[in-house]
Amino acid sequence: MAKKSRRARAKHRTKVGQVAQEGRSQQLGSLPAQVQPPTRVSPKVQAPKVQDLTSRYQYVIPEVKRIGIITGAIILVLIILSFVLG
Repeated sequence: MAKKSRRARAKHRTKVGQVAQEGRSQQLGSLPAQVQPPTRVSPKVQAPKVQDLTSRYQYVIPEVKRIGIITGAIILVLIILSFVLG
């Protein structure tokens, strides 16, 4: 079964986001406004969690291995050709 197109997913995201914003605006309208003191921003930037990165880029390692194998094969063919033709 084919995947949804990116355009269809984007439409779905915007619809879900609009519904969520409408729900938030209705909830915020009934609550009194509260003033929060400004928070101090840490100078260090937090790095993304390792698990998040591995799930996001799980295709990279197999592709790097595949590229390495193809590169090795091409270099081997070039060495063989240099002996044969040289």
